Amino acid sequence: MSEYKKAVPRPTPETQHFWDGCKDGKLILQRCKETGKAYFPPRPFSPFNGSKDVETFEASGKGKLYTYMINHRPARGFDDGPYAIAIVELEEGVRMMSNIVDCDQTPEALQLDMPLEVVFEEISDDISLPQFRPTS
Repeated sequence: MSEYKKAVPRPTPETQHFWDGCKDGKLILQRCKETGKAYFPPRPFSPFNGSKDVETFEASGKGKLYTYMINHRPARGFDDGPYAIAIVELEEGVRMMSNIVDCDQTPEALQLDMPLEVVFEEISDDISLPQFRPTS
């Protein structure tokens, strides 16, 4: 594990289950028990109906590239770039912002709807970040 220079997430009581899952190599989502719909980011109530009758579950970790932007401007802690800031649509229907790794950061390589899978970057003893890489 190299020295991590980017901002480090700070878990809250509402997000702790998500970060604990990432540390264990699992992508944990929540689902409304009344509607059966998954959602992200974590929160203690359903965004669909406000119900607090929610549960956590392990997502497949598979998805597709929904959209992205290639950043060319240096930002604190990031390599000079370019690097993609992506929205990934998971098989469970939720979308999450992440980075695409193990792939050239070019429009030619980053094809919309390309299949992706989650991988985790360990950045501290407590935090591993979910990122996505192309699958064949």
